Amino acid sequence: MWLNSVSSCFPNLKPYNCYCSATPPPPPTAVKALTVMTTQESEVGIFCYISPLPGFRGILKQRYSDFMVNEVDMEGNVVHLTNLEAPPEVVKENGAKTGDAASKDYSAEIEKFRCLASGEDVERLEAFIREINSGSEDGVMPIVLSPDYDKVHRTAVHNFFKENLKFLVTDAVDGPDDSSKCIRVRLNSGGQNGRGRNSKKRKERGDKPFDSRGTDDWSEHVGKFLRFHLFKENKDTQEALGVIGKMLGIQPRAFGFAGTKDKRAVTCQRVTIFKQFASRLAALNDRLIGIKVGDFCYVKEGLSLGQLLGNRFTITLRGVVADSEDIIQASANALGKQGFVNYFGLQRFGSGSIPTHLIGASLLRGEWKSTVSMMLEPREGERDVITEARKYYKESNDIDGTLRKLPRYLVAERAVLQCLKKCPGNYSQALKAVPRTLRMMYVHSYQSYLWNHAASMRVQKYGTDRVVVGDLVYCKGHETEKVTGIVSSECVDENVNDENCDDTFDPNHLDDISETNVPEARVSLVKAVTAEDINNGTYTIDDIVLPLPGSRVIFPENDIAAVFHDLAKKDGISLTESVHNVKEFSITNVTGSYRRVFQKPVDFEWDILKYIDGNIPLVETDFEKIAKTKPVNVNKEYPTGVSGDGSLHDRIKQSECSVNDVQLPKKDNDVESEGEKLPHVESLGGPIPQGTQIALKLSFTLPASCYATMAIRELLKTSTSVAFHKTLN
Repeated sequence: MWLNSVSSCFPNLKPYNCYCSATPPPPPTAVKALTVMTTQESEVGIFCYISPLPGFRGILKQRYSDFMVNEVDMEGNVVHLTNLEAPPEVVKENGAKTGDAASKDYSAEIEKFRCLASGEDVERLEAFIREINSGSEDGVMPIVLSPDYDKVHRTAVHNFFKENLKFLVTDAVDGPDDSSKCIRVRLNSGGQNGRGRNSKKRKERGDKPFDSRGTDDWSEHVGKFLRFHLFKENKDTQEALGVIGKMLGIQPRAFGFAGTKDKRAVTCQRVTIFKQFASRLAALNDRLIGIKVGDFCYVKEGLSLGQLLGNRFTITLRGVVADSEDIIQASANALGKQGFVNYFGLQRFGSGSIPTHLIGASLLRGEWKSTVSMMLEPREGERDVITEARKYYKESNDIDGTLRKLPRYLVAERAVLQCLKKCPGNYSQALKAVPRTLRMMYVHSYQSYLWNHAASMRVQKYGTDRVVVGDLVYCKGHETEKVTGIVSSECVDENVNDENCDDTFDPNHLDDISETNVPEARVSLVKAVTAEDINNGTYTIDDIVLPLPGSRVIFPENDIAAVFHDLAKKDGISLTESVHNVKEFSITNVTGSYRRVFQKPVDFEWDILKYIDGNIPLVETDFEKIAKTKPVNVNKEYPTGVSGDGSLHDRIKQSECSVNDVQLPKKDNDVESEGEKLPHVESLGGPIPQGTQIALKLSFTLPASCYATMAIRELLKTSTSVAFHKTLN
């Protein structure tokens, strides 16, 4: 067991102060101090290692394809993108395909529209209808009419479309200045039957996790949900689905998925959508950048958060430097056999200078105004546009101006400001305006903070090789926790935030909290170990769990319980009673859950590779495998984009076939022939030629509650923060 001892730089929350001062061996190379203050591992309770082996240098995510994540479904199947083609089209019972209702002459309706709109808008509408009637309705982009300053006139335009062009729907978007609005016109995703987006009242739709307004032109013999595999690079799940939804003219909430995936990675996962044709989504592949969809099928039920066993990771550590090859081999073998301390990774706490657990602690103390200030406060490491908006609000208190500057994906901050605009000074109400899954992220982050500290104390005090009296374990004989070697007591996906992402709220963490409050039946599976259990050898180190504090969990019956209560008390928080009357922001109103202290990777494989050019991919992605067998064309419409990484956005020297709408900036020595293969990468053997570098390729499966970065930390014995690895890159 090894322990890092680093004091916290935050005055509110400090590491539990009972740790010994033992430290792991220093990394082989020194690293420059980071210029931007980011959360350090020690500040969130991440101290210990299982293996005493020394660490070594390795760069995580030098290229996005160095970190590949493939979802594992409930049957244990690893999700891959294998086919971009749509299956045979679903047709109506009368044999007519969707879209036929719009194939008619609308000249009379166009003439009526001339009475309401300018000549430019009439021409836009005519071209829009022609595009639909030409059969290209799949992925047809909405049109936006000229700015309109008259609300009465805008209402008349909306009514015109409702009465005359029922296969189209309209809404209002912001105009070029404060006093204007523009009407957006798009194809009704519910089919050309006159049922617009407001045809069903919300109370009739209920709280279904999908958009029930899909097309009515649907066969009774086909599942009502289209399921597809979403392949993406350098995009979080919410962002990718937002792009697809915008192209289809549907809300992002209409999509169902089991969990979000990393942004700075190449990932593949399942997604469902209600009553949408595969051909519509398949047609988007020609225009999507950094995203592909495929492997379409129709199913009876949509996906919801938590419906996955875990994730299969393929991680390549580049630029590996160690004292000897033996150390690399021994460390990799130790990780496979002994596993790692199952900490919540840094991404659980945000990537910026104000960690989410600090906001969570403020919420639990009932300090509403302070919480709002922390959410809106300027912080280091964010994009300039976000920093400018935060500073503007702090200096001016101008809510309207701040909302115009603040990006729309900052959901929590925008919700708070919009509520404060309506109810000035009502900070508790402003916090409630944030969608529940988002605002509870802060509370769950604080739970994770306590859990990490308790896990470190458990390792420091009792080691990693034995069970002691009072440890909590899952009861033997209950098979609900066992699924093909993977045990998951909550639904958390590995999400490594980009350093440029918002760190107050990152949509990547939605599924981090989707099942932190587990069913009561789950809680009953846990017991405290007795002396009799130890004498009988009933339990092993792999069975030990610790609670995430809540109203329906028990604490260890040994010294580790004090870690939870003492640390919370120092932060002015009680784990047994609430200090305020807002239940949802009280730890006693959260059910709580359990998490294994030690985790072993499943189906663990590793290989040491050697390479010369750091710009080449060392592992093929799913899309590259498809492109190699069936080359596709580059869409020339879009400008060249460079991500600085490689695959999908960046042309690499040796290999990639052209891809749909993926811009590949060329180098002078690029080769344009089709069917090229990845350069040969050899496994390490014999002496390493000068200029050759070493990479360590790891493949393993983890339950959805585990962080792959914590497995990498066990190997390298260095920080897993994005900022740290940027200094190595």
